[in-house]
Amino acid sequence: MSQLARYSPVLSALQGVREAIPLLGGYIPVSLSFGLIATQAGFSTWEAVVISTLIYAGASQFLFVGMVAAGSPLWLVVAMTMLINVRHVVYGPNLAALLPRSRHWPWLMHGLTDQVFALALTRLPQLPDAKRFSWFVGASLLAWGAWIIGTAVGATAGEAFTARWPLLGEIMPFALPALFLTMVAPRFTDKRWAMAMGLTILAALGLTLVGWSNVAIPLAAACGALCFYTVRFDNRRRDS
Repeated sequence: MSQLARYSPVLSALQGVREAIPLLGGYIPVSLSFGLIATQAGFSTWEAVVISTLIYAGASQFLFVGMVAAGSPLWLVVAMTMLINVRHVVYGPNLAALLPRSRHWPWLMHGLTDQVFALALTRLPQLPDAKRFSWFVGASLLAWGAWIIGTAVGATAGEAFTARWPLLGEIMPFALPALFLTMVAPRFTDKRWAMAMGLTILAALGLTLVGWSNVAIPLAAACGALCFYTVRFDNRRRDS
């Protein structure tokens, strides 16, 4: 009975929720910022919430509302949103090797974000196979729910927050990148990951410097993914 309780889906999901709580330090301020920006761009509160519910893609959402507000054609908005999310080409295969087969993955993958990926990549190898599915459900649902609630609060009360604390409006957009950097930093101890992420950073900086800032992130992510899957290191010790 104790062994069964140990691998209870509910307890495993709650463990995922508990271990994903640190993600809220980045999700809440950025979702508040998105809700505020969406309403300032002319979207209603419920439209901002629907965007966070259905698109749920961080930077892509900011790009989406900005391009729609600027009157960009729908095909271009969709194309740019998908281009920014090309990084999931790396995320999916890496997590697939750590997760059990399930018919629920097509809709559960909606909860895969940068931070959930980083957390899952660190924690899943440490968990028994029986706990991994439920753990991922708990972690991803907490992050998704916090993002939606933060968007709703930002859309309804974001202006009041920034009017009372002006500095808040300046620092909120940096919370999520800072959180992601702290989570991926340990990956630099692996040569393959270090080379891929280093190339991504250099490519993004280079493209920005030459004036291609609009496509710097997706193209840099594509370069990093190509590097990760083509470069191999022989880690076997060689006898002298």
